[in-house]
Amino acid sequence: MSQQKLTLAYLNEDDRAYGLAGMVISLASLRAIDRVVEISLDSDGPMVEFSHEFYFQGSPSISPKATWDNLVQNFHITTAMVLSNVMARSVVRMKEEAPKEIMKEIYSEVEKEGRDTCSLEDDEIENLYNNAMMHMKRLFNNPRLHPAIDEFAHIISRKRNLSGREIRDELHLLQLL
Repeated sequence: MSQQKLTLAYLNEDDRAYGLAGMVISLASLRAIDRVVEISLDSDGPMVEFSHEFYFQGSPSISPKATWDNLVQNFHITTAMVLSNVMARSVVRMKEEAPKEIMKEIYSEVEKEGRDTCSLEDDEIENLYNNAMMHMKRLFNNPRLHPAIDEFAHIISRKRNLSGREIRDELHLLQLL
């Protein structure tokens, strides 16, 4: 299809829209779409704005285990989002496998984040990453979903910003939710 080489940086606005579409679709597949307040293709910072509950780190009335479980769950979600960003851009948009060099770079960052944020051991990080990878591969390597993913990326390009409600409505219409 295209002779462009996929990198971690976005190649153009279309590439950015596919990355954002991939992240949102991964959130829907993980049943975490309700945590999204808004998405913005034009954002200089994170393109996905989460609800306050996503960032909640705990309180004295919540057990440390519950707080840690929430932290690990959010780590799983963000890992899946990074993977889905790359997979939507490569597998769906460019019709080729995600570059191994990029996947190695992502894994390296996931390892650091898993240790620093969640104090996970290497085998726990690897297990979490592999589970997220398998889930995202099943999703983005399904050619029957590609037309709906293409359409969602075009919707994002056209509308630029979508609220959480608008995202759910669009995904429902595209039968992705």
